[in-house]
Amino acid sequence: MKIYNKLVRDKIPEIITENNGKTCKIKILEHDEYLASLNAKLQEELKEYLESGEVEELADLEEVLRAILDAKNISYEEFEKIRNSKVNKRGAFKKKVFLESVEE
Repeated sequence: MKIYNKLVRDKIPEIITENNGKTCKIKILEHDEYLASLNAKLQEELKEYLESGEVEELADLEEVLRAILDAKNISYEEFEKIRNSKVNKRGAFKKKVFLESVEE
């Protein structure tokens, strides 16, 4: 038996059972556990992206981000408004500006 103790995509237990003939033990998380697991998953997916640089890992990050928004009852449209507001006030990262120092 291999222990995972981590949040997985909804179809993973089904895939494991169908493809490998193995039995999965799962539980459905309570809200607070779910948010904590999503935060851990966000870190896991970020680490995987930083190590590989693969766009596929960014898709995983996006899926976790959307799950966090859903768990916090924030629509993706509302999130986009928040993001756009920050872009309008502080800019984006398109100009590749790297702040080296500020003289006092």
